[in-house]
Amino acid sequence: MNYHWQWSIFISPEPGGTGTYLWYLFVGLGWTLATALAAWVIALMVGSVIGTLRTTPMVWVVRLGNAYVEVFRNVPLIVQMFLWFFVVPELLPKAMGDWIKQVPPPWGSYIPAVLCLGLYTSVRVAEQVKAGIASLSRGQGMAGTALGLTLGQSYRFVLLPQAFRIVLPPLTSEFMNVIKNSSVALTIGLLELTGRARAMQEFSFKVFEAFAAATVIYLLTNLIVVLGMRMLEKRVRVPGLMAAGGASMAGH
Repeated sequence: MNYHWQWSIFISPEPGGTGTYLWYLFVGLGWTLATALAAWVIALMVGSVIGTLRTTPMVWVVRLGNAYVEVFRNVPLIVQMFLWFFVVPELLPKAMGDWIKQVPPPWGSYIPAVLCLGLYTSVRVAEQVKAGIASLSRGQGMAGTALGLTLGQSYRFVLLPQAFRIVLPPLTSEFMNVIKNSSVALTIGLLELTGRARAMQEFSFKVFEAFAAATVIYLLTNLIVVLGMRMLEKRVRVPGLMAAGGASMAGH
């Protein structure tokens, strides 16, 4: 087999005229990262709020937070993706629903994908934040009260800064999951990395080459994420806190 000829497909022009197949895949990587980063912002914001509320003494707030987690955790991601793309526009007022349906590609697929991935991942972030707060000793909250801080101020200045340092390693895994889960967006027409690898194999009939390249790109991307997050962990680590928190979270 002529391996040089086999892999030369990546420098061949793709049918859309945007460049080579290799550039075609890198554009897909750009959409993957854009989707994952936007979804991660939503997941981190919503998950942090839900996770914090589930540790408060207000019973009804805790129950609402638990219900939110159970709903999004127990429905498969691909089903949620279809719900956001096909069902949600039908539930909105007709004018708004029609406007959403007419959003030109790729934004018509990108926005539902970001919302779906963001809320789906937020429940996992909420679990991590809740576990991080629960791993702290009760004396932390009592110290805040002794200083005259309100409940909200105790969370903001005492509990959450420590909890986020503890849960940073598992949050790294969740961010990597967002990158990988973004491949589900191809089912609603978003040509991210996996979608473009599939399109490449349909155009060129090079199945092995297309998905081998996508696999390598995913691996390198996640490796860069891991290395970056490890550097961040070292910068924010509090001696003794990470180990204690990790041992406590292991019990969860």
